[in-house]
Amino acid sequence: MADGSRFFPAPRLILAALVAGVLAGAVAVYVSESGSGNNAPPEKVAAATGKDDTACAAKADRAKAIAAKAVGQVAALQPADPPQSLKGLAFNGPDGKPMTIADHAGKTVLLNLWATWCAPCRAEMPALDALQKEKGSKNFEVVAVNVDTGDDTKPKKFLKEIGVQTLGFYRDPTIALFNEAKTRGLALGLPVTMLIDAEGCLIAHMNGPAEWSSPDAKRLVEAAVGP
Repeated sequence: MADGSRFFPAPRLILAALVAGVLAGAVAVYVSESGSGNNAPPEKVAAATGKDDTACAAKADRAKAIAAKAVGQVAALQPADPPQSLKGLAFNGPDGKPMTIADHAGKTVLLNLWATWCAPCRAEMPALDALQKEKGSKNFEVVAVNVDTGDDTKPKKFLKEIGVQTLGFYRDPTIALFNEAKTRGLALGLPVTMLIDAEGCLIAHMNGPAEWSSPDAKRLVEAAVGP
């Protein structure tokens, strides 16, 4: 189990990282998602998105029930109000190819956005790695997406230095993913974490770091993956 007191920085650093995240998002160029690479007309994509959001909104009670399990080390997690479809959130997979949350259909996802310049993000990476190692399966995955600009050199070097071995290397160097989360009212800065069900619906979310390898986090995952 990761030691939260050892990994997490002082509140002053957390506040600084949150401010830095907001500033980074403010100067970033927003890149719109184009319907997961299909060629459907915009009105058809919008209709499909609306249908997905309607289906997700019907899960409000489940979102509240799962968020109620978020106690102790993960108590900052809040229920989606209302749950919304995040199928279109786009980033690059471990193979470097574009993908979306829709590509994880059938699997509950803990989506985490992080950067090497964000001290709280760096602090929680070992805990996220430990959670994936213990709970990762065909039904659950921690998808930690690095949003550093530039090439892969710096984030890959950082992960190697701290011994992260289980997490897949997901990337979005355009910052479009962070901006999308911010536009949806889900991100104030970094890190930001979203709990997404097997149908691509946002169930709960939080800003700031958490001790993701704690018993509290593991019980939360079990509740989210369960029926």
